[in-house]
Amino acid sequence: MSAMRTMLASIGLVGVVGVGYGMWAMISPGEERKREMLKNLPEANPLRMEESRRRNALMLQVLKEAAETNENIARGFGGQK
Repeated sequence: MSAMRTMLASIGLVGVVGVGYGMWAMISPGEERKREMLKNLPEANPLRMEESRRRNALMLQVLKEAAETNENIARGFGGQK
């Protein structure tokens, strides 16, 4: 009886995994749809990518300056009290 229960549980588990994989395969996009989605990403636009690089460079510069100072910049700008 214990062997039968183990066998049924194993078959059930394999069935659940199979159904899950089947559902995932049905809703996942095809190759053509994946290419279309990649074309629409912001990183695909050279102008937007350059803006992003510039913004990241400015943020890194601000972080570097903040790390080099002893002031607590979270309290305000220019040491105002």
